[in-house]
Amino acid sequence: MTAQTIGIVANPASGKDVRRLVARASVFDNREKCAIIRRALSGAINAGADQFAYLDDSHNIAGGALEELEELGEEFDAITVPCVQTSSVLDTIHGARALQEHDPIVTLILGGDGTSRAFVKGWRDCVLLPLSTGTNNVFPRMSEATVAGAALGAVATGAVTLEEATIAVKMIDVEIEGEEPDIALIDAVVTRDQFIGSRALLDGDAIERIFLTRAEPTAVGMTSVGGLIHPLPEEEDAGLHMTLGSRGKHRVHAPIAPGMYETLRLKKIEVLGFDDVIEFEGPCVLAFDGEREREIQAGQMVRMRVGRSGPSVLDIHKTMHLAACRKVFN
Repeated sequence: MTAQTIGIVANPASGKDVRRLVARASVFDNREKCAIIRRALSGAINAGADQFAYLDDSHNIAGGALEELEELGEEFDAITVPCVQTSSVLDTIHGARALQEHDPIVTLILGGDGTSRAFVKGWRDCVLLPLSTGTNNVFPRMSEATVAGAALGAVATGAVTLEEATIAVKMIDVEIEGEEPDIALIDAVVTRDQFIGSRALLDGDAIERIFLTRAEPTAVGMTSVGGLIHPLPEEEDAGLHMTLGSRGKHRVHAPIAPGMYETLRLKKIEVLGFDDVIEFEGPCVLAFDGEREREIQAGQMVRMRVGRSGPSVLDIHKTMHLAACRKVFN
């Protein structure tokens, strides 16, 4: 049986933003990203994969990893997917659309929450295996790349099916009056700002609302605000909506960035189902998955709801367990 194609996307910009200065977050240079991709590819190849399609990023991260493996004598076929190379989020959005044409069974994404969100904006119903190299890493998985690659290979060869190995994840759909809609995979935040300014969301005093797909007490970022006061797991078919204000009766001391704590006051905390809608109007700035993205004008309406009408994510642990039980590596 011929193995199906595995997609590969590496974001050169992830792990390098202003939070490296103000919060001492970890830095991932592109050499390390290339090494991670190489280990993942090695795992995939040793599990039987031999077909890859990679986004031609501006720093040749994925391409460089494949070249190294080819020099070591590994045999595979690789398709280069052109990238617009604007050094912006558009690279990942347009790259996802271009990669979709090659129909990879699952795509390895190297980056943070923002990278995965950008890919889903370009290809909504994709199947992902996101590995963490960014800042706010709630959506990407923490895993040794070699093992993650082996899981990719087990799925690409058909030893484990997508139906067995993937999870449909929650996301927030955002409707903006008179403009293109938007999405968030983990958090959608409403701030009192009128201009985007620095994209990183680091000022807790400016936050008016936080809407979460999951509230993780073990994570960093906006999800921790909810997670430390009202945990909400990914498995629950609901979202958590919090309204903030100086007179809020609930107080939470949360890490809104790596090594950076803020005390926030919450006026209202509510669990919302998939049929519930949040509605409000500007002026404000909307931040998605840790970064300010959209300026909303006075009187302009915004509607948000949470659901599972987006991507699926490969469960590494379950995939490897099934593959081992089926003697894939014997």
